[in-house]
Amino acid sequence: MPLDLVLRGRRVVTPQGERAVSVGVLDGRIVVIGPFDADLPARTVVSYDADVALLPGVVDTHVHLQDPGTPWEGFDTGTRAAAAGGVTTIVDMPVDSCPATVDAASFAAKTDAARGRCHVDVGFWGGLTPLNRDRLAELAAAGVLGLKTFLTDPGAPDFPPLPVADLAAAADDVARLGLPLLVHAEHPDVGPAPGRAQPGPVTRYADHLDAHPAEREAAAVDAVVGAAVRSGCRLHVVHVSTAGGAQRLRAARAAGLPVSGETCPHLLCLAAEDVPDGAVEYAVGPPLRDRANAGALWQALLDGTLDMVVSDHSPTGLPEHRDPGAPGDFASAPPGIASVELSLPVVWTAARRRRLGLTAVAAWMSAAPARLAGLGRSKGAIEVGRDADVVVLDPDATFLVDPGALHQRQRRTPYTGRTLHGVVRETWLRGAPAGGGPPRGRLLLRPG
Repeated sequence: MPLDLVLRGRRVVTPQGERAVSVGVLDGRIVVIGPFDADLPARTVVSYDADVALLPGVVDTHVHLQDPGTPWEGFDTGTRAAAAGGVTTIVDMPVDSCPATVDAASFAAKTDAARGRCHVDVGFWGGLTPLNRDRLAELAAAGVLGLKTFLTDPGAPDFPPLPVADLAAAADDVARLGLPLLVHAEHPDVGPAPGRAQPGPVTRYADHLDAHPAEREAAAVDAVVGAAVRSGCRLHVVHVSTAGGAQRLRAARAAGLPVSGETCPHLLCLAAEDVPDGAVEYAVGPPLRDRANAGALWQALLDGTLDMVVSDHSPTGLPEHRDPGAPGDFASAPPGIASVELSLPVVWTAARRRRLGLTAVAAWMSAAPARLAGLGRSKGAIEVGRDADVVVLDPDATFLVDPGALHQRQRRTPYTGRTLHGVVRETWLRGAPAGGGPPRGRLLLRPG
């Protein structure tokens, strides 16, 4: 029987490193990997020279698609942007949509909004709040891939933060379901020194950082580690932003605790020193730290303390009515950097500057996120048995970030005008082109 597709590449990033191979695809799955010139009869054969690299499709497990019920990013635009950026799988966060994904009914509303509108494959995290700990089993049965909680207020009325004192008991509940628990780790009881809070608008970025000290993350990670000790639950710290947070995870992992952490392109590649006062397109929670903290995050990736890089695509953006010439207020600006479309080029630009290779980038942006979401058998690698999700990247080509050319709904971005390396030439989703035609993404539901 002929194969459906063969992709021949001189530079194919596999778990064994970059290789010149042919990738044979049947019914959307990789069924054979052979030498570049292997005789593999197929209906379609596409050959690539060494000017491009074939990577496993990016798996982005931290994406906020505020659908249904908001005017922000929806499944159509968000997943179209993902495909344009080489992302073939996303996992949607449970907060920001209306309703938040906190029970079986709201999960059904979420999946109804997604069905038939996704250009990449989509999974879902469920929410854990003080109000729904008796509903977690129904979320698990409905098909969420894991649960997400906040230790500080995310600003959603139906998603209150979990008290830090309740984290260990909640982790016990999640452990019984066999799911990972993701934690937004900022401690609500750690804040600026008395008298340092600034009244009125906060236009200086330095003042904004004073209101969100790095110690807030370190204290929260301590609480996460303590919950892991007591519960044995698989705990994951989202968007680690500080050296202190990374150091605590390093010690916990060395002790064999079931904890992990991620960081984000903006936390690695943007620095507080470069944020102009009033430039609220840089507003994000947790905030951008200084270059020393960014350097510590790179080191944490290199030594395995942090497993992965995910976008935290959060396109709440700026109010449409804001005067673009007026200085912004960091205290009131909706936090979020919309970057699912740019994450791979942003990370690759910084990685190549550090003389790192595409194999490392694929490990951080594809393999590790797939494992976190329980998708490691089907996603995250160019390997026999996995879905034929492949991004064709021209690693040496550059482009200027033009907001008007982006596919995401929220065009405002701190990357505007930056020159990035890594142009996505094509994205293959289960052996077919993604993003340019009708939606063909699937919903990835964990068996109940």
